Amino acid sequence: MNQAYGIAAVSAAVLATLVIGSVGLRVSRTTSDFYVASRTVPPYLNAMAVSGEYLSAASFLGIAGLVAAEGVQMLWFPVGYAAGYLVLLAFVAAPLRRSGAYTLPDFADSRLGSTAARRVAGVLVVGVGWLYLLPQLQGAGLTLGLVTGAPHWLGGVLVAVVVTLAVAAGGMRGITFVQAFQYCLKLTALLVPAVFLLLAWHGDPRPAGALEEPTAFRRHTQVTVDSTVRLRIEAPLRAVASGAVDGRTYDGGPLALDPGVHEIRAGTTLRFSPGTPVPERAPGDGRPGAAAGWAAPLSGGEEEHPLYATYGLICATFLGTMGLPHVLVRFYTNPDGRAARRTTVIVLALVGGFYLLPPLYGLLGRLYAPDLLLTGNTDAAVLVLPERLLGGTAGDLLGALIAAGACAAFLSTASGLTLSVAGVLSQDVLPSLGVRRFRLATLPAVAVPGTVSVAAGQLPVAGAVGLAFAVAASAFCPLLVLGIWWRGLTPPGAIAGLLAGGGGALTAVTLTIAGPPAGGWARSLLAWPAVWSVPLGFLTMILVSLATRDRVPPGTEAAMARLHLPERPAGRDLPSTRRGVTTTP
Repeated sequence: MNQAYGIAAVSAAVLATLVIGSVGLRVSRTTSDFYVASRTVPPYLNAMAVSGEYLSAASFLGIAGLVAAEGVQMLWFPVGYAAGYLVLLAFVAAPLRRSGAYTLPDFADSRLGSTAARRVAGVLVVGVGWLYLLPQLQGAGLTLGLVTGAPHWLGGVLVAVVVTLAVAAGGMRGITFVQAFQYCLKLTALLVPAVFLLLAWHGDPRPAGALEEPTAFRRHTQVTVDSTVRLRIEAPLRAVASGAVDGRTYDGGPLALDPGVHEIRAGTTLRFSPGTPVPERAPGDGRPGAAAGWAAPLSGGEEEHPLYATYGLICATFLGTMGLPHVLVRFYTNPDGRAARRTTVIVLALVGGFYLLPPLYGLLGRLYAPDLLLTGNTDAAVLVLPERLLGGTAGDLLGALIAAGACAAFLSTASGLTLSVAGVLSQDVLPSLGVRRFRLATLPAVAVPGTVSVAAGQLPVAGAVGLAFAVAASAFCPLLVLGIWWRGLTPPGAIAGLLAGGGGALTAVTLTIAGPPAGGWARSLLAWPAVWSVPLGFLTMILVSLATRDRVPPGTEAAMARLHLPERPAGRDLPSTRRGVTTTP
């Protein structure tokens, strides 16, 4: 990628974010403006903003990388990301808006009248937000490192600074316009290059090479390994090496590897001839490896129990959307419950259309950038394809456009997450409320995941987001579904369910990031916890609530009526009684 073009495109995306966000500084006058944009955002604008913050680095970069590396089974990611809004539309969207709350802790407090439930929900919201911010900062480091050559940690720091400034300046009202713009930029950044890439693919005399097994290099390819990797060779392999392989040093000489596992030291350069099979990364590297049966379901990756992993992915993505704090907070900005439902329907169309594109990039990445399978850096497939297929000025310009879209992806999602986490911190942690405290809360909201991102090294972007979905599904899906549709939910039941489901999933996710067991069921259960943690959350809430029937809040009937009865005409419903802020739509 031409660095001059890439730097210009990324700089333009950052500048546009700051300029549009600064508009919010002029139009945000009240506390309600900062928290919920005074509940006056129309459905079409809100839907674009929801789509803008929802389509994160995992959607823009990670899905293509996973499809390229692990095969068609990874299509469950875009399917689940989009289908989650169907569940949200059916069970949550309108009642949640009618609740008059702003955050998930607000909902727990108003529905159950429990400060303890509010605090537990607040801790889990912050945990999910920080966990979700990690891959956004990782994506920022990947993109800016590829575009500018800067170290990966610098990209995360830059995004943290920009997001802090944008959120602190305009709050919810300013971020609404920013995220709507960023959705348009992301869609354009994938759609326009896809047209040219498809034309180039159509002119290829061997367009179906991606489906061949094993994948082979189509041209002379030089690969430099940034970190030490272990490769599993199925057949004798010939290459030219400069560096250390299996403890032996090579200086541009021929390399012959027999079948088995071989260690390639960091900094080693390998040169492959056309037709050479792409070596497969051995299990245990922590990054995706080449799939053994790319086009066959349940065959890719390192999973010993692929069917269980698939169900874990489905549960996390289908049910996790309703528990994402940065998504739910946007529904509080709608004028009423009807507008919230309309927003969700529009989001389904916008998100569903977008998710047709990343799998295409994954297919082309496997075909034209197979070296990424060897290095494990498959998240970069979207960024390098224009140069690989088109080259020249056209490739540089389209690559710069994609870089700008990737920048918008992690900026928009990071902004929404920072906004939601800062909202919880400013209400439940800092000693007083108000715009000043909200602005101060943006600092820890970004600083903590930024520090962890630098210390944790590289994580697969889409995989890390899947972990955040698992925690969100386990903690907040039971709370929202039972809190909205079951009168028998009690504060002890809600707290127990949040701790069992959300706490269990969060523990599993933490262990997975730190380094799960090498294999077996223990690894699968920790890496895909939603299969057991979501039912555990539901079952615990129900059983403990049944055991504490005498603790049903006295205002339950009024709360349920508020959630399910239509609002008064012209949005003249009851004012919100969220702690510290009183607003009337």
